[in-house]
Amino acid sequence: MSTDLLSEVVTSSEQVAARPIAASRRRRRRFSWWHVVLIPIALLFLLPFVQMLLASLSPAKELVTFPPPFVPSHLTLDGYSKLFTQTDVLLWLGNTVIVSATAIVSNIVLCSLAGYGFARLKFAGRSFGFFMILATIMIPTQLLMIPTYILFSKLGLLDGLGAAIVPWLATAFGIFLMRQFFLSLPAELEEAGQIDGCNRWQVFFRIVLPLARPAIATLAIFTLLGSWNDLVWPLIAINNDQAFTLQLGIANFQSTRRTQWDLLMAGNVIATLPLILFFLVAQRQFIATMTFSGLKG
Repeated sequence: MSTDLLSEVVTSSEQVAARPIAASRRRRRRFSWWHVVLIPIALLFLLPFVQMLLASLSPAKELVTFPPPFVPSHLTLDGYSKLFTQTDVLLWLGNTVIVSATAIVSNIVLCSLAGYGFARLKFAGRSFGFFMILATIMIPTQLLMIPTYILFSKLGLLDGLGAAIVPWLATAFGIFLMRQFFLSLPAELEEAGQIDGCNRWQVFFRIVLPLARPAIATLAIFTLLGSWNDLVWPLIAINNDQAFTLQLGIANFQSTRRTQWDLLMAGNVIATLPLILFFLVAQRQFIATMTFSGLKG
């Protein structure tokens, strides 16, 4: 099979993958009675975010009254001013970006390779190995914290960004997600590439991986949500102020006797906004993955 024909096959497969997205767009333009039910539910989920935003713009005195007013008497940026001038929020934000970016890149690379291996390669113990990886999902995280802490202590990874990065280098869910998506792709595409002279690595990087963009976007979303919002493990493993993540720094605004509500609400807005923007950018690929992988209902 010629290279031009192989390119046409890959392009046609991408067009087929895009059809459900275009069809969903047309369905969204039509009115459905489900909208009458879903719109109030969406507003109900949106309400806490609106309250958080209004609280971050409220005077500090109004936040300690009971019950606190939903709509402040006047809007102020004092909470944000104190957050950026009296705390190291920019350092925390930078540390969190480093942790999340490293986690996303490593998960895309490692989970894609592992998922493709379990989906396409035949080797002894493949089913048992995949089952053992999935079994780790059923182990509560709390049971692993003490042995993980001891291991990291012996490796010298505590009190640094390495303590927050290493646990997110690869995840069992990421391997499962990528394997399910690779199983949904036609094997004929890879066979065509091999007939055209491509080896296994070329087939993976030139044919399979470009078609896996929806799954990669979904994996990036889940990895970002997990690594960005991770609090319990950094709270245990990091005591160095210079290595605080954003969630760990925000947690310091709460203490046994006092909570700085203005800083807490402003910090939560700063922590939530990047996640919302990232999901809005990648939601189309996320929907496509739910359509073509084994995760759809």
